[in-house]
Amino acid sequence: MHYFQSRLHKTWAVFLGSSHEDWLRYPSSDCFETFPFPKSWETNPNLEAIGKQYYEFRADLMVRTKQGLTDTYNHFHDPDATEPDILQLRTLHDAMDRAVLNAYDWHDIIPTCTLQLDEDEDDTSTRRKKKPWRYRWTEDIHDEVLARLLSLNDERAEAEILGRKTAKAGR
Repeated sequence: MHYFQSRLHKTWAVFLGSSHEDWLRYPSSDCFETFPFPKSWETNPNLEAIGKQYYEFRADLMVRTKQGLTDTYNHFHDPDATEPDILQLRTLHDAMDRAVLNAYDWHDIIPTCTLQLDEDEDDTSTRRKKKPWRYRWTEDIHDEVLARLLSLNDERAEAEILGRKTAKAGR
């Protein structure tokens, strides 16, 4: 299930999830069960291939550098990190996002990532200081993807309700 490493799922989870202090909470009933997966996502060879490539590269990088996920992603989001391995990890993450967008047939979205200041940079109410930079989509891409996911979720919910009504009427 490498699909969950994509920015599409993260966009959904951040929007629908809750938070506790500065931690994102992922209630599966809100974030997983409601997520409008692309058709045939479980058997899509492109999603599986890029997800596996990303996962294996990241795992190998962590072993070679003797760093865990937190340190690895701190480098991933660091604008001063220009090591070939970090650049490759970013490239693979971008390719994974492209593959997921393609699975939805959203070929018109160009998932451009840039290093941007974290939105919560000035928030002094949190106990821990967040890393001020994030390698992420621009806001217009983020908003467009979220809008399409919400619309797709609505369409599927309506189809499910209609299907239940049709099944009841057929009894």
